[in-house]
Amino acid sequence: MKIIVFGLGNFGMSLAISLTETGNEVIGVDKNMEKVNLVKDKISLAIAMDSTNELSYEALPLKDTDKVVVAIGENEGAAIITTAIIKKLSDVKIISRALSPIHDTVLEAMGIHSIVHPEQESADRLTKQINFKSTLENYQLDDNYTISEVKAKPEFYGRTLAELDTIDKYRLTLITIIRKREKKNLIGKKSIVKETIGRPSPDTIILENDILVVYGYNKDIETYCLGQEEHQIRS
Repeated sequence: MKIIVFGLGNFGMSLAISLTETGNEVIGVDKNMEKVNLVKDKISLAIAMDSTNELSYEALPLKDTDKVVVAIGENEGAAIITTAIIKKLSDVKIISRALSPIHDTVLEAMGIHSIVHPEQESADRLTKQINFKSTLENYQLDDNYTISEVKAKPEFYGRTLAELDTIDKYRLTLITIIRKREKKNLIGKKSIVKETIGRPSPDTIILENDILVVYGYNKDIETYCLGQEEHQIRS
């Protein structure tokens, strides 16, 4: 994949190098030339630029990028502005670092759902999550097995799990299903929240926009997302 990492501090630099070592084309961006020089020979391209200046983005291939990571860790304002500019200029998937609970709230209000906290997550773990191209969220159990959130396939809609067991076979175990619903707060403001349905049964019907939480071998999860082969979902 083509990935741009904004912010080449300890976390951002480690992530950029780790993503490069796992076969991705990585562009690192930081306004500090010293940091750019430290990483320029270890990733595909390192650029010195002020990511809070919208005009400077003309030098970046945002439209040809698969994912962007905003890893800025020294300036909360710069991190928020950078995220806002990227969201304005492109539909690319954004993974953004949060520096405080308020930062979390601002990112969520901006529609950023992939939020990381480097104090809690290692660059190596985030690399593994990013490398799962088509999944939504992942929990890496070891080098071979993962619990992942994946979108239900359109051909699943309106069918029970019992029916799917004989139609589309994937070697994955379904743990639960996440569904979105509209919720109102005390002042009547509407928001969308995610809720799990608990343990699914053979009679559970898959609905449009359902997110399936599955456990399985990494390659089988990737195969499900790419739709290359038929395996089995077991409820």
